Amino acid sequence: MTSQGSARQPKYQRIADALRTAIQSGEYGPGDRLPGENDLMATYDVARMTARQALGVLQNEGLVEARKGAGVFVRAFRPLRRRGLQRLAQEQWGSGRSIWSADTEDRELVVDQIEVREEEANNRVAGALGVAPGTPVWVRGRRFVLDGKPVLFATSHLPSDVVADSAITQHDSGPGGTYARLAELGHKPVHFREEIRSRMPSAVEAERLSLSMGTPVIQIVRTAFAEDGRAVEVNEMTLDSASYVLEYDFDA
Repeated sequence: MTSQGSARQPKYQRIADALRTAIQSGEYGPGDRLPGENDLMATYDVARMTARQALGVLQNEGLVEARKGAGVFVRAFRPLRRRGLQRLAQEQWGSGRSIWSADTEDRELVVDQIEVREEEANNRVAGALGVAPGTPVWVRGRRFVLDGKPVLFATSHLPSDVVADSAITQHDSGPGGTYARLAELGHKPVHFREEIRSRMPSAVEAERLSLSMGTPVIQIVRTAFAEDGRAVEVNEMTLDSASYVLEYDFDA
């Protein structure tokens, strides 16, 4: 029996709900093709636009993806579980492991694009680092690809007077990454602050992360502080929202 609440829903939303339930129950598994617009029109006696809207809802949620000329398929990609606390523990990067290994487990994470350069800090970066605008900073930009899919682009900004002539200014920063090198330089990160928001991507971000139309991104801005309270890195991360689960596990 249809409830009054569901009856008040637009038809496309009711169709999307039914398809979502079928996906979650396993009726349609990863990589399976969903009924097409013609099938939905016949099954639910709706117009093509309504069927298209229903499939669009699921695309926007990241559950399915459209393949040109082939149809709409359940996404086979398994979301990456980002363990917010474990990944930044000193025992992680301090022992020479990448902080990303806390998230990826046995899956292959590849950095396929690296940009390293020195530039002047803009107002936003300068404010986060507590320096004057125009202060020289080193920038490390990286694109991360998991199971062949771009999932994250991260851009770190670090004060030049801290990291100049160190491995941080090279493409390969060495075992343990940036935080291990900062520790060696006498600026070990001891405190982190992350700010998280969700928004729609810019055209450049959508292209860089190979996002389907309508897929939002998660933006995480992390600031790392040394023992003296100085901010030694601000990292602006753009995540494909459909590729991530954010996990924070802590005691009361």
